[in-house]
Amino acid sequence: MKGTSYLSFKVRLTVLLMAALVSTTFAGNFKNDMDITFGGARANILNGGQDLTLSLDQYSGSGFQSKHEYLFGRFDIQLKLVPGNSAGTVTTFYLSSQGAAHDEIDFEFLGNSSGNPYTIHTNVFAQGKGNKEQQFHLWFDPTAAFHTYTILWNSQRIIFLIDNIPIRVFSNNEASGVAFPKSQPMRVYASLWNADDWATQGGRVKTDWTKAPFTASYRNFNAIANMVVGGNQVPTSSGINDNQAWSSQGLDAAGRNRLRWVQSKHMIYNYCDDRNRFPNGLPTECKQSRFL
Repeated sequence: MKGTSYLSFKVRLTVLLMAALVSTTFAGNFKNDMDITFGGARANILNGGQDLTLSLDQYSGSGFQSKHEYLFGRFDIQLKLVPGNSAGTVTTFYLSSQGAAHDEIDFEFLGNSSGNPYTIHTNVFAQGKGNKEQQFHLWFDPTAAFHTYTILWNSQRIIFLIDNIPIRVFSNNEASGVAFPKSQPMRVYASLWNADDWATQGGRVKTDWTKAPFTASYRNFNAIANMVVGGNQVPTSSGINDNQAWSSQGLDAAGRNRLRWVQSKHMIYNYCDDRNRFPNGLPTECKQSRFL
């Protein structure tokens, strides 16, 4: 009986995972929502603002940022990473405020030599302090097609999702003395740049410039969020699902099962497991459940 129940659970979980892989269509526009920040012609807004490409060569990378700042929200973007030998390159999608005591929520995609998987690097900064890294290998080829990457940020937690599958939760543990990003408005940023001193196998594999230019493609940016205008918060959405569900969203039982699956099968580094890095004891938040 126990075996049958377990098999049934695995079947249900597989169905849920497959359902979550269906990408949603959003209605953002890069021409209206974003400014190119560096790289000049290496950054291109295409198809009337529906698509954007970033390129990297031996002279420069490229990047963009949102025209507006936000305080909490759900931020989705579809991204297709640099194909082939992408060693040394870093493609990003993140939120950040400004200043030394800045807040930041990171998706970074660390390239690798042909045939090896990308490393998905996540981190959270609060009041200028980060060092909260978790890294993953994906269960699909992120260079073959577009996939949706999401940062959900509310006052209770931050959830990182890929194709609507949660891969990480960082909960608000201010009651235990852990800083949490909640008071500084942040812009959306994305970039493609060279980091071959550390990005691939700790810098052992360098960028092969004969493969340049390297190109990553973005589309379907969507922000359902509180936009900050003149110090005031204005609920806004560039998408088709204009609601405030994100403001209190956590994980239900299905979401916790998906998160367990990702972290047990695809996580390759978790700072909360790195006792060599923290010989005097793990950070306070590591004592909390990662599946909240």
